Amino acid sequence: MVKKAPSGKPAPKFNLNYKVENIVASAALGVELDLFNIAMEVSNVEYEPEQFPGAIMRLKDVGTTLLLFKNGKVICSGAKSEDQIKRSIKRAAEVLKDYV
Repeated sequence: MVKKAPSGKPAPKFNLNYKVENIVASAALGVELDLFNIAMEVSNVEYEPEQFPGAIMRLKDVGTTLLLFKNGKVICSGAKSEDQIKRSIKRAAEVLKDYV
């Protein structure tokens, strides 16, 4: 027997396939960051405290964007895998170690 939708029509068959497009992850570096100096010295970092309290680091080679906060918290977005998140946070830590 064919299931019927409330409208009396046959129930639709849904395509349940999916693709991961964006994973968002957070991390705590455990150090305080000097966002002003980071933005002045690192070319792929923007910081406009009047607009937003965090600095924006774009890692084009990894394909992610990180939000950096003074308290050392980091939000990574745009990743499609956990490995991409790990690479992004590791790369950010390498760049930021000189500004702690």
